[in-house]
Amino acid sequence: MVQVTFKNNPIHLLGTEVKVGDTAPDFTVLSNELKPVTLDDSKGKVRLISVVPSVDTGVCSIQTKRFNDEASSLGDDVEVLTISADLPFAQARWKAEEGVENLHLYSDHRDLSFGTAFGTAIEELRLLTRSIFVVDRNDQVTYVEYVSEATDHPDYDAAIKAVKELN
Repeated sequence: MVQVTFKNNPIHLLGTEVKVGDTAPDFTVLSNELKPVTLDDSKGKVRLISVVPSVDTGVCSIQTKRFNDEASSLGDDVEVLTISADLPFAQARWKAEEGVENLHLYSDHRDLSFGTAFGTAIEELRLLTRSIFVVDRNDQVTYVEYVSEATDHPDYDAAIKAVKELN
C-alpha cells in the first residue's frame, strides 16, 4: 500500500496501486473539449502519464510545463498525458495561458476513473496525488513513482530516462 502525505498530513488513496510489470488499467477521462479519452486512444505508443493535484498550483504547473518541454524531444511514438481532477475548462484556460502545446491535458473530475484505476485518488480532497507512470506500447507499466509528499516534485530525470529506454 502506497503511503502518501499532503502538506505532511497522511491521506488515503482510493483504488489499486499500480506496479512495474502490471498491465495498465483502462480509464476514461475527459479532453478539454469534453470528449471521453481512454488508454486505448494512445494504443501502440509509449505513454508518459504525469498526474498532478491541480495545474493551477506551483509545483503542478512546473511539472506540467517541464514535461511539455521534454515532449518535443521524445519523438512521435511517445504520448505525454497530464491528468488532474481540474475541470476541463480550467485546464484549457491554463494550457492557453501557459502556452502548453506538446502534451495532452485531461480531466478526471467526472468520476475519478483514472484515479481509482491507478490508485491516485485522494479520498479526503477529491484530487489526484502526484505520480508518474510510463506505459509501453503493449500497455505494460515500466515505471511508477507515487511521490511520497504530494506537494514535492517527482523525479523528472528518472521518468524521462524510463521513456527513452523504450524508444
